[in-house]
Amino acid sequence: MKKSILILFVALLSATTFAQTAAKRTSEFNLEKKVAIQGYDPVAYFTQKKAIKGKSTIASSYEGVIYYFSSQANKDAFAKNPASFEPQYGGWCAYAMGSTGEKVEIDPETFKIVDGKLNLFYNAYFNNTLKSWNKDETNLKKKADANWKKIIN
Repeated sequence: MKKSILILFVALLSATTFAQTAAKRTSEFNLEKKVAIQGYDPVAYFTQKKAIKGKSTIASSYEGVIYYFSSQANKDAFAKNPASFEPQYGGWCAYAMGSTGEKVEIDPETFKIVDGKLNLFYNAYFNNTLKSWNKDETNLKKKADANWKKIIN
């Protein structure tokens, strides 16, 4: 009996933690109707080295965030290790997160893989923040990591 109660308690605690994590992620991530990266395929950035629009018919959810994929193979790869394909800083502009700690919109076609992680950047109105990022990447990455940790925790 005590073992059953303990298992039930752990299950409830896990469910509560997941719900809190999912709620935090959906409130802080750069999403449109809970969809990340404006519907672009997160796996394609790594496998095809370019931004490819995903399909709503090939979708997967990870901790409250929905991702679209351009192929079933990409969806399957994501399912094996979703955290490795998610964009850094909740999908907000990496440069802005490092420079000012602000959540700034991105152009999903302006990206860079840094240390095996997807970083997205603002690129509009003659302002491509990837160029600024490249000038001081090490420093900006450290600051972005610290700033995002404050937001998400």
